[in-house]
Amino acid sequence: MNVSFRLIACDYDGTIATDGAISPAVEPAMARARQAGLSIGLVTGREFGDLRKVCPHLDMFDVVVAENGAVIYYPGTGVLADLAPPPAPEFLVELRRNGIRFSAGRAIVGISRAHEGVARSMISKLGLQLDILLNRDSAMVLPAGVDKATGLEHAASSLGIRMSEVVAIGDAENDLAFMEASGLSVAVSNAIDLVRAAADVVADAPNGEGVARFICQLLLRSNPDYACEDRPEAQDTVVTC
Repeated sequence: MNVSFRLIACDYDGTIATDGAISPAVEPAMARARQAGLSIGLVTGREFGDLRKVCPHLDMFDVVVAENGAVIYYPGTGVLADLAPPPAPEFLVELRRNGIRFSAGRAIVGISRAHEGVARSMISKLGLQLDILLNRDSAMVLPAGVDKATGLEHAASSLGIRMSEVVAIGDAENDLAFMEASGLSVAVSNAIDLVRAAADVVADAPNGEGVARFICQLLLRSNPDYACEDRPEAQDTVVTC
C-alpha cells in the first residue's frame, strides 16, 4: 500500500470493545499511533450518554462520532455538537403504543432487529423521513441521510483530514458506510461475513487485539508486541504504508 494516512477511525462494540469494555491492547497501541503523528477517532452507534458511562477515557480519542453519525464530540475541548435533530416524538409515542422497547439518545432510537419491519411500517404511516440501519441483532432509527460516513466526514473535515487519508476499522453492517468512504477499510477477524468481504484488509485477530495488531504491525511497522514498544521515531502528520 502506497497511501498516506492521518486518521485511524474505529468502531466501538465488536471492534475495539468486547462486552462494552475496551481491550487492554488497544489504548497503548493508539497512544503510540498518536505519538507517531496520527489522529484517532471513535465512530460508534452508541448513544452519547451511554458511551460516556461505558468508556470513561474518551480523551484517548481526538474526535468521537456517536449515535451512528448524528453526534460529534471533541474530548480535548469538550465541544459537543448534534448533526441531526432529536428523535421524533410521534415515533416514540407509536413505539410505546405498540409495546416495543426502545432507547433514545440525542438523535438515535435503538430497537431490536426483530422489530425492524414494524418500525418501518410506523415510519411510513407517520410520513417521517427516517432510515433504519442494522447492527447485528439491533436496529437504529435515524434521520434519513445520517450514517457513520456522514458523521466521520464532518469529523475528518474539522481536523483538516480528507477521507482518503482515513483508515476505518469495523465489524458490523452499520460500519460499511464509513469503511467504504475511507481510504482503507479494515475488518477485525470477528466481523460479519459481509464486512469481511467488503474490507480491503482483514485483521489477523478479533476485536481490540486485531485493531492493536493492525496498528502496530501494519501502520507503525513495529514489532508484533501489542504495546508497540519498538516504535519508530515520531514523524510528521502522515504515516505511509
